[in-house]
Amino acid sequence: MTRAIIIVLDSLGVGGAPDAERFGDSGADTLGHIALRCARSDADRAGVRHGGLNVPFLASLGLGEACRVATGRAPTGLETRRWNRGRAGAAAETSPGKDSQTGHWEIAGAPMREDWGYFPREQPCFPRELIESLCERAELPGVLGNRHASGTQIIEEFGEEHLRTGKPICYTSADSVFQIAAHEGRFGLQRLYRVCEIARELLDRFRIGRVIARPFTGMTRADFRRTSNRHDYGVPPPPGTLLQRAARAGREVVSVGKIGDLFCHDATGRELHGESNERVFDHTVEAARRLADGGLLFSNLVDFDTLYGHRRDTCGYAAALEAFDQRLPELLDNLREGDLAIITGDHGCDPTWPGSDHTRECIPVLAFGPGIARSSLGRRDTFADIGAAVAQHLHLPNEVGVSF
Repeated sequence: MTRAIIIVLDSLGVGGAPDAERFGDSGADTLGHIALRCARSDADRAGVRHGGLNVPFLASLGLGEACRVATGRAPTGLETRRWNRGRAGAAAETSPGKDSQTGHWEIAGAPMREDWGYFPREQPCFPRELIESLCERAELPGVLGNRHASGTQIIEEFGEEHLRTGKPICYTSADSVFQIAAHEGRFGLQRLYRVCEIARELLDRFRIGRVIARPFTGMTRADFRRTSNRHDYGVPPPPGTLLQRAARAGREVVSVGKIGDLFCHDATGRELHGESNERVFDHTVEAARRLADGGLLFSNLVDFDTLYGHRRDTCGYAAALEAFDQRLPELLDNLREGDLAIITGDHGCDPTWPGSDHTRECIPVLAFGPGIARSSLGRRDTFADIGAAVAQHLHLPNEVGVSF
């Protein structure tokens, strides 16, 4: 029997989504624009970024081919001549959202048919009855924010007032999300979690995908910092995910990073968490080393999205890709004969694009392992083709997507 490993580089889009215009994202291209900015810039603001994007191992797995399939061109440094192993292509999303929850569910063979609910781009953006109920049930003196915002910016703006008043900071984005930021020490982490649990109950009727606790520390706007104790409160995924099928078949399932939160801990098996890409990759390599035959390892590296995509930090995103690339040989060294590994994304978050929201893009599909020859996958019609390929590889039933 064989094993399967899926690694999601959160927000690594490769442009070219066929319906990007409907989302206001026509022309967005996370990886392409990062590579272009690197090629045109001698150094970043700190003076430490020199030369083009340098990801030789990802290039050897066909990352340039993924870009070519999605947009018709491979960025500088990712030319397809560098591709010498594995199957590579891109995939478009059929689900109506462009968030991590939706993207991961579709990868796992459970695409959404009905869209989430969203909050309008007006201020205040939350329904009055929602905030009144939340304040009453959670015994809050009120809330701050109540609008669309970048998480780091709104904490900087309202953090000091939060410390004075005890009012949590509530905000949203283009995603179906209700985020609550509060000081980890002064407001209390467990109290923040309880407020989020109440909000989750209240938001079910609005079809909001996730409530996210965003604890932070610091005493002034100059030193506020979000901590690693973020917690997501989602809704359960649709039935029939790849994880559920693997669990029903008695297979070992290991979930690394925020996979557990994204699937509401439904059939996510042994969960391993990390406060950074580096630590998540440590867990991924160690889990790959020990994963049983027939097992499924599902990993998410979120820093690409939260630290660099949303913050529009092109050079930071490039550096994070290069750091991941440098460690890829550790994963390759732990693959066994018959293993299938797939590196992909879940949506885009183009750091050169206006605003701070996700972007509707195709995602890369890089399938590799011992004995997997170089060939193109073309552009797949759905992320679910990834789950279909893994299901076939692990001899699990599948009804959604076409295996490659």
